[in-house]
Amino acid sequence: MAQLEVKFLREDWADPDLPLPRYETDGAAGFDLRAQFTADAREAGLTLAPQTRALIQTGFRVAVPRGYELQIRPRSGLALKHGVTLANAPGTVDCDYRGPLGVILINLGDAPFVIGHGDRIAQGVVAPVTQVRFTLVSRLDETARGAGGFGSTGQG
Repeated sequence: MAQLEVKFLREDWADPDLPLPRYETDGAAGFDLRAQFTADAREAGLTLAPQTRALIQTGFRVAVPRGYELQIRPRSGLALKHGVTLANAPGTVDCDYRGPLGVILINLGDAPFVIGHGDRIAQGVVAPVTQVRFTLVSRLDETARGAGGFGSTGQG
């Protein structure tokens, strides 16, 4: 299987001892992204109060190949155990973006959550992108479902 190359650039301020993102198992679809804090904030990290959100830096910039996107997704363990997830799940990093790679975490739990330097906070998945042509028409084709939405197909 040919592997796609995604290039990461470490920010000047970032901790060189923290690893590049990596897959934790052979079958993993997502690779872990870690919190990186500036040298003066590494010891304390950041406490995310309930019902608040914060932009957490990863310490990297990324070059995603043309025709792909980097999706930023929540970590299921953080969501289940602490109510910590992404405010914009999934986040999208476009192939032409070269700014800092950050993760918008939100604490939906009922207790403060401490994010430590180097903690795994999200996962990234590289996925193909299809750009479409938009066409204005006077009528859409009919389907069995029609305009039914938001629960119209029933429960269970």
